[in-house]
Amino acid sequence: MELFALTRRLVDIESITPNETAVGDFLCGELQRRGWEARKMPVEGARANVLATWPGHGRPEIVFSTHMDTVPPFIASSEDDARIYGRGSCDAKGIIAAEIMAAEKLRGAGIFVGLLFLVGEERDSIGAKTANQHSIGARFMINGEPTENKLALASKGALHVEIVARGKMAHSAYPELGESAIDKLVEALHRLHAMELPSEPEVGACTKNVGSIQGGRAPNVISDYAKADLFYRLVGPADALRREITEAVGELAHVHFTRETPFLRLRTLDGLPTMVAAFTTDIPSLPDWGEPLLLGPGSIHVAHTTGEFVEKEQLVEAVEIYFEMAKKLGF
Repeated sequence: MELFALTRRLVDIESITPNETAVGDFLCGELQRRGWEARKMPVEGARANVLATWPGHGRPEIVFSTHMDTVPPFIASSEDDARIYGRGSCDAKGIIAAEIMAAEKLRGAGIFVGLLFLVGEERDSIGAKTANQHSIGARFMINGEPTENKLALASKGALHVEIVARGKMAHSAYPELGESAIDKLVEALHRLHAMELPSEPEVGACTKNVGSIQGGRAPNVISDYAKADLFYRLVGPADALRREITEAVGELAHVHFTRETPFLRLRTLDGLPTMVAAFTTDIPSLPDWGEPLLLGPGSIHVAHTTGEFVEKEQLVEAVEIYFEMAKKLGF
């Protein structure tokens, strides 16, 4: 099937952030071959988004969008009767293929949508931020991420936090002469673990992950520096949480809020099953690309894993769902 072949072709082009140039070149050429007016939107150096519309049909009211980059390592494609495997198979190259197939089917129904494929989603959404400066004025954006073909009611936000403790080095035989940054950091993390995090009935709980810890000089040296990187998944505004984190840490360490992606409630459509996306997407960086909807084939639970895959049945279903979504939006 053409849908499966295109998915595998995309998976087999390595596009680990920030190496999206080759897959962008392929998509631009492939879409032009299929009759699209496709062009590159420069982002950074050789990196570029890909924007495609149908010639002679003006500004599309709906744009299908997702990202071209993947997390490491590169894993080539393979398949069996039920699944396509490989890095990006569900996040999000199978989605790219499904969106292209749906857009071509919509053309047959007289509905001319646009396509926007972005770089950098897995790291900093630089492609989406650049694209937002070049909006084409669409009314709706259907963004693709692995939601098992369920329409997202909401997408959790993200708050990146860096906790840095400072101390004083000394010989470990005489700890009274030093001041342990590691001890301070451990106590700060203990206080953060004890915090009650917010929760929303329809969305679930805010969660926290201590992603990395660094610090110390040697086992026989009192540490003068220690740092932890934390990641909170937001279910609402972050102002109160920021204050509580800062107050909990107190004088033990310095708190740096390095990046925030806001929590979003999203549009739904009657007749489609729903879910809550606990992950973040490019949507917050694309406010000028129309009212957003979030749906795609594949499960986020296998994305970023060595066994990443997408169900072939879900890919086929996604083409039909995208087709019906565009029709339900009033066109």
